[in-house]
Amino acid sequence: MSTVSDAQQPAGEGGRIEVVTTTERQAPDGVAGSLSTAELIKRASDQLSTLVRDELALARAEMSAKAKRAGVGAGLLGTAGVISLYGVFGVLAGVVLLVARVLPDWAAALVVGAGLLVVAGLFGLVGIRQVKRMSPPVPEGAVASIREDVSALKAAARRKGGHR
Repeated sequence: MSTVSDAQQPAGEGGRIEVVTTTERQAPDGVAGSLSTAELIKRASDQLSTLVRDELALARAEMSAKAKRAGVGAGLLGTAGVISLYGVFGVLAGVVLLVARVLPDWAAALVVGAGLLVVAGLFGLVGIRQVKRMSPPVPEGAVASIREDVSALKAAARRKGGHR
């Protein structure tokens, strides 16, 4: 005698959820029988909507984790930038005073300022290249999981009904 059973494994690190279902049950009179077509369709519909909800929850969780890491990193980078800015001001004042020994004060400040603008331009160009090479902020694990699910559903449909 077979019974109807649904077993779900919670989403772990990989985010995979497995649903195991038997299609036979004990009839009320004690005789084992197959589920009706309507019951099978209802069960498939319920499992599909559960699968879609779980995949969306996985995508949401993955994007939240990525956003949190990005936010913390941006905050730390901002703090480091402000602190280093004060240090750069001190060093620049020293460089201007050093060049002022050879040139007039105004010329020393102009030379140091122009040099800084050139360096800033180079850093800007490198930064633009890095931003262009950044991967899109897509929940890659969830997308791969959904593709696997769709492939499995297509394969099951081909095996059961011979449909493409």
